[in-house]
Amino acid sequence: MSYSTQTSSQSETWAATADLTTLRQKLLDLFCQLAYQEGDFVLSSGQRSSYYINGKQVTLHPQGATAIARLLLPLLPANTQAVAGLTLGADPIVSAVSVVSVYENQPIPALIIRKETKGHGTMAYIEGPTLPAGANVVVLEDVVTTGQSAMKAVGRLRDAGYTVDRVIALVDRQQGGAEFYQSVGLNFEAIFTIKDLQEHYREIN
Repeated sequence: MSYSTQTSSQSETWAATADLTTLRQKLLDLFCQLAYQEGDFVLSSGQRSSYYINGKQVTLHPQGATAIARLLLPLLPANTQAVAGLTLGADPIVSAVSVVSVYENQPIPALIIRKETKGHGTMAYIEGPTLPAGANVVVLEDVVTTGQSAMKAVGRLRDAGYTVDRVIALVDRQQGGAEFYQSVGLNFEAIFTIKDLQEHYREIN
């Protein structure tokens, strides 16, 4: 399913107006229609898979980004001072959460973690506002497989003096990521599991 560029109707404003239960269901629809594919794929972890989730098809979708932000905000602890994630997958997620947080009257800045240090200027790994030492930061991720990608962001943030004890993902592939986070003392939750996506994908196809 491709994205329509036609002028939005009232029915297309659901991401901004629906209750959270409806929002989650409609976001699941988007993931199954736009992001989930079956075939033969090699993942960033090097593992082979019979399916692939291209999360950016949803995180860069206007309704998708808004719905994601509205669903993630209530999951953030009250003491959250920023959201952050490893580029590129987390960039639209942390940006959407930061923007929507203003409308929810709880403005939260976003940080983007580079995979390699910036090659000029400040040579920084972390882009975004400088926070107080010890600031509480939640790491966001689109799809978790082994958990290593988000762990890179956790490490960079801790090296910068921030406190990180939680990772939240859009989709948990249930291939060891949750267990890995538990083993290193991180809290972890996901909006969807791969089982949620696969069951719904088969229902609508």
